[in-house]
Amino acid sequence: MSLWSRINDALAALRQGESLSVVFERLRTPPERTVAFTIAVIALSAKMAKADGRVTRDEVTAFRQVFQIPEADEPAAARVFNMAREDVAGFEEYARSIARMFKVDGKPCGADSVLCDLMEGLFHISTADGEYHPGEDAFLARVAAIFGMEEHAFQRMRARHVPDHAPDPYSVLGVSPEADLDDIRAAWRAEVRDTHPDRMIARGVPEEAVRLAERRMQAINRAWDEIQAARRAHA
Repeated sequence: MSLWSRINDALAALRQGESLSVVFERLRTPPERTVAFTIAVIALSAKMAKADGRVTRDEVTAFRQVFQIPEADEPAAARVFNMAREDVAGFEEYARSIARMFKVDGKPCGADSVLCDLMEGLFHISTADGEYHPGEDAFLARVAAIFGMEEHAFQRMRARHVPDHAPDPYSVLGVSPEADLDDIRAAWRAEVRDTHPDRMIARGVPEEAVRLAERRMQAINRAWDEIQAARRAHA
């Protein structure tokens, strides 16, 4: 059964009156976690669309870059989006249900957390049109807090995505400018390891969404190259 066929089954339960939290509870274990991840990205994207009051063609294209949706399955994706957008429940309720679904032993959202993979997808979609609306920033900051993502981790992710300035390479890797090169190299390697597609799939990110890793990996490697070049220039 395809990913989108399984999503259709989950949608059927929602249409029959089951709550999002109950449906997510059934999707807690692999391989169903990939269904929950996809629904979570679509649902929170729909809620985020209300933050800046519009859904642009670029944002739709960005979503398609993350998820390859067969033409026959497009109605299922649209139903999830519209259901979340029209639901009277607020985005915080959705975010809490998703957090309960993916948190492991109550640990906060770390670099190797599926919740951070989900945040990465939301950032990717929110900045696809080359703009980053203050409403989107407030939305993502609140979702990150509900997910248990530490402030410095949120700012590091924001630095990789927000198009209003060139990201500081030290912020991207989450290290101090005063750190020695060996420590920075260790941080870079840890980021590369956690961003590997195989690690993401093992966390419950569907294969259709591993493209999230491409932009993250590019930013991580660019930051490392910039730091090395700057250190050599001042050696």
